[in-house]
Amino acid sequence: MTLRKLLYLALGFLGLALGAVGAVLPLLPAFPFLLLAAYGFGRGSERLDRWFKGTRLYRDNLEDLAAGRGLTRRAKIRIMVTVTLFMAAGFIAMDAVAVGRIVLAFVWVGHVLYFLFGVRTLPDDQEKNNE
Repeated sequence: MTLRKLLYLALGFLGLALGAVGAVLPLLPAFPFLLLAAYGFGRGSERLDRWFKGTRLYRDNLEDLAAGRGLTRRAKIRIMVTVTLFMAAGFIAMDAVAVGRIVLAFVWVGHVLYFLFGVRTLPDDQEKNNE
């Protein structure tokens, strides 16, 4: 196994661990870490990629987005609220860096616009089937 594949696998396991913790703790976002796990496993091992895509954690959080269908309203709100809280903490911490605050504000607006208009919202009946 090459060093590159080992690094991808390490990235996958790190994303999986943080994503699993984020699925339980409301302050840590699971979604970006699970995306990281999917990327790491997809590049590092075909077997681990198949295993990860078969887990409930993947099916509940990423399957619809990866298939191009979109996200449930609940998932979109959870992602936007979590990222907003983290960005707000960064915004507050940058009280002496006006340019940093401006950049962070633009990134936040872009994030919200992307999830509102760029990611399709699944119908409510789809949302009930995923719960």
